[in-house]
Amino acid sequence: MLARVQEILEQSKAAGWVLEPLAKELLNLYHVPTSRFVWAKTKEEALAGAKTIGYPLVAKVVSPDVIHKSDVGGVAVGLKNEDEVLAAFERMSTLPAFEGILLDEMGHGVELIVGSKQDSQFGTVVLCGIGGTSVEIYQDVALRMAPIDAETAQAALKSLKGHKLLEGYRGAEPVDWPGLGELISRFSQMAHELCEVVESIDLNPVLCNAKASTIADARIMLFR
Repeated sequence: MLARVQEILEQSKAAGWVLEPLAKELLNLYHVPTSRFVWAKTKEEALAGAKTIGYPLVAKVVSPDVIHKSDVGGVAVGLKNEDEVLAAFERMSTLPAFEGILLDEMGHGVELIVGSKQDSQFGTVVLCGIGGTSVEIYQDVALRMAPIDAETAQAALKSLKGHKLLEGYRGAEPVDWPGLGELISRFSQMAHELCEVVESIDLNPVLCNAKASTIADARIMLFR
């Protein structure tokens, strides 16, 4: 295990989960692609980060006391200029245990959910399915035992009822299948390697288009 991976996990023990900017760093250490992001702890860092990533942006609160960000107004979507970034920073700074904001690039594509959970009987289980806000309604998911290779990941996706969305539905371009399969494969290897420390991981949404697949949001829960 890389020293930085151990450092992030140790740093996150007290909260019991990994702050999103650290979760995305952890994923990148395992070569699992995420959206471009900046963790801004001051207004000056927020403005500099916004300039680096480019508009429009998503801003999310970073706080060990806020797991479900949207429930407390900790998410702002489609920020178009410096004034809107500053306004989001100021508003979110009033939330409990504020540690800055995460600035994310605005992605696009078919929304998937990818996740893992440690099962007492089967070990590391990897899930993939149609994601976004509809995941609880459609419950269109496939389960596999980790780790899996890219071909197995693609086969799991093709078993979904909504797989046509990935293949180019109604004239849309098909997603980057090789890249998406590799993303899920690398994620499964990460989840398997961290099985003694990490209880569950939720990546929702994973945005998939013809050029790439990237993780827009990540939540990593640790064993307490």
